[in-house]
Amino acid sequence: MKTNNTKEPEKIEPVTLLGFIKTIKKYNIQIDRKWQKRWRDFNLYKFKKNKLDKKIYCLEMFSYPSGAQLHIGHWYNYGLTDIWARYKRLQGYNVLNPQGFDSFGLPAENYAIKTGIHPKDSTYKNIDTMRRQLKEMGTTADWDYEIITSDPEYYRWTQWFFIQMYKKGLAYRKNASVNWCDKCKTVLANEQVVDGYCERCGTEIYLKQLTQWFLKITAYAQELYDSVDSLDWPEETKKIQKNWIGPSRGALIDFVIINNNKTFSLKAFTTRPDTLFGLSYVVIAPEHEMISSLLTSEHQDNAKKYIENVMKKSEIDRMSTEREITGVFTGSYAINPINKEKVPVWIADYVIASYGTGFVMAVPAHDERDFKFAIKYSLPIKKVVDSINAKKTDLPFCEYGTSVNSKEFTGLKSKEAGNNIVMKLKKDGKAKFKTTFRLRDWLVSRQRYWGTPIPIIYCKKCGVVPVQEKDLPIVLPYEVEFKPTGESPLLECDDFINVKCPVCNANARRETDTLDTFVDSSWYFLRYPDSKNDKEPFNKNLINEILPVDKYVGGREHASMHLIYARFFTKVLNDLGYVNFREPFPSLLHQGVINSSNGLKMSKSKGNVISPDDYVLKYGSDVLRLYLSFGFSYVDGGPWSDEGIEAIRKFVEKIEEFFTNTSKDSIKNSQHLDYSIAEKKLDYIRNFAIKAISRDVEQFKFNTCIARLMEFLTALNIYIRGNVNKKFLNSCLNDFTILLSPFAPHFAEEIWEFLGNDFSVFNQTWPNYDEALLIKEEIELVVQINGKLRARIVVPYNLSKEELIKKALDAELVQKWLEGKEIKKKIIISNKLINIVV
Repeated sequence: MKTNNTKEPEKIEPVTLLGFIKTIKKYNIQIDRKWQKRWRDFNLYKFKKNKLDKKIYCLEMFSYPSGAQLHIGHWYNYGLTDIWARYKRLQGYNVLNPQGFDSFGLPAENYAIKTGIHPKDSTYKNIDTMRRQLKEMGTTADWDYEIITSDPEYYRWTQWFFIQMYKKGLAYRKNASVNWCDKCKTVLANEQVVDGYCERCGTEIYLKQLTQWFLKITAYAQELYDSVDSLDWPEETKKIQKNWIGPSRGALIDFVIINNNKTFSLKAFTTRPDTLFGLSYVVIAPEHEMISSLLTSEHQDNAKKYIENVMKKSEIDRMSTEREITGVFTGSYAINPINKEKVPVWIADYVIASYGTGFVMAVPAHDERDFKFAIKYSLPIKKVVDSINAKKTDLPFCEYGTSVNSKEFTGLKSKEAGNNIVMKLKKDGKAKFKTTFRLRDWLVSRQRYWGTPIPIIYCKKCGVVPVQEKDLPIVLPYEVEFKPTGESPLLECDDFINVKCPVCNANARRETDTLDTFVDSSWYFLRYPDSKNDKEPFNKNLINEILPVDKYVGGREHASMHLIYARFFTKVLNDLGYVNFREPFPSLLHQGVINSSNGLKMSKSKGNVISPDDYVLKYGSDVLRLYLSFGFSYVDGGPWSDEGIEAIRKFVEKIEEFFTNTSKDSIKNSQHLDYSIAEKKLDYIRNFAIKAISRDVEQFKFNTCIARLMEFLTALNIYIRGNVNKKFLNSCLNDFTILLSPFAPHFAEEIWEFLGNDFSVFNQTWPNYDEALLIKEEIELVVQINGKLRARIVVPYNLSKEELIKKALDAELVQKWLEGKEIKKKIIISNKLINIVV
């Protein structure tokens, strides 16, 4: 007996117009269920790994199951991207459009602390609900490729990748100042801090010293910056990434530090070496590792109190240009290498240890922050750059100009002076040219439970030891207690912590921090095509045939986090020999945001979140999909409108009414075999619709596609009122149904069956258009007199301007309006209008 996976599709005897049933079934949610079952029974959307010569990998950013169900934003992303995937399938492509869940993360753990419900239990319950909803959406997703990042089968390979990076020196551990959220009790990456506050809970963050794990993303900063321009991405997203990576080209300058009788050196990075003669003081970050060497006994107590207060502030707050800058003197001095002057060393909150070297040369006359600081603490202000046009310049003057008060460099343009100063110091080993980046190494440690365990063991004898690959995955223990202590619940789990060293077999301790969830999502697109592989993260040969992703769709809010991290991962894996490409997403699109009906952003707290389920139950999923397609520009979004979805429901009813009308006796008895003027008019609309929809689907301009379908339907209704060519009409009806199918897949299947065709409409070929049929033989031309419509004339298409004018002037209505008038001007827009100015 054949199983559902292998049985042949049900054959439906083809019928002609004469054999139509009287009415098409009214579209509703039952039709959705009927066709979803049929699709499942026949594995219609099965991705074929053995047919990769014409494949398409279409991917939406996977969802985070923090809520109990999908919201309208999920529908806007997954439902509408499915339109493009279906279009590609109809073009003959073997489409992979997988689904999965980014299921580790802080919200589930906070929920556990609040309610006592284990993160695994709440997360997998949410996944069950969301999976059901995604299936009921009726997309082309092949669920055989599903991944869940909190499954040990997945995070085993996340741990494996971490170990590979550790072996290559790209994963390392160091003591660092980190952003700390006291409410979430965890470290946050800079990207997760918004205006000094936790992006999750809104709590103000502050700096804390912790030993943390980092991934050396800065090793790829230059390539990440340079190669983003080659991508087919929104320009604003590329700009965000470049600003975030932020290269600065300048010089690294050595300063000798004097603390009583001790001397040592510190390096400062500057983009303005031309201002070195204007140096008034140097500044070091409060968290800099050399602070203790700088403090003299008489300044020690005061400086330590100051540092204590500064560390309660976030980096974002410290870098703000809106707040007052503060500082304290260390008691030490630095020697300016260009003129040997001694300047004081200060600690200031506006300098960050992880930016540049954490040690900054201060030139108050030519830097706004330095100027404010110098005014506040009565430090010297030395002008060394003047404007090129010699106009009087107010300080601080921060532009390039001409060097002044700079000895032999006076009179040179700023960039030339800076270059020459560095060259002079370079000969003495006191400076070198350098490019630094705003991008900093990726802090991946999290003091939380619900995440991928970091596969590291600490041995008193052997030190830091990676877990052996054969022992992966390191599985999260289920039995843990959730307390808001600021430390991982794993710290109290002895069975998890206490292990043997894999090198010497001595008693050792396991790392209790877990990985930032962005690590999990930095490679998930590589796992999808080979999600059941238990021997390796993915088969290289397979992945190199299927990837990179052909079309990636997701929110623009990920521009400076996920999209940078995934690019970094891909470049590392290319260098390690696992993939043969360096960019994961050559083509990227951002969907817009659907707001509430009053234009406000939807949120649970405001109670204005729109649940798609209510509309699916009332209208069916295709009405919702059609409304989201037609009512919004996909990349912009906009406010929700119940009136808008009602209008789309009426459009669906018009389609139903039309196909019912095609079975009426009037059509049966009014047939001919000619291809006459009526057929030409309809053929023009049909071919125009095919051409326009084909073009606009590629660009995700779904609203204009629906407009073309509406025009096609109107033309069909006009055509069936006269004598019809049965064969020609059947061809038009089939094309209309295929064009409709990506936007309303269940409804189109119902129409396709009604037309007597074999299952399925998605086994058909996307129609081609004939350019020759898009050339009109005659057009209706508008004639205006002084800008006002006075006549309409029918003329042959593409007449010359002279002939058009003659036709217009010969028209009886036009002659009436020109009587007794003098023609001053004739404005002609070919094939559209003529405006005669009198």
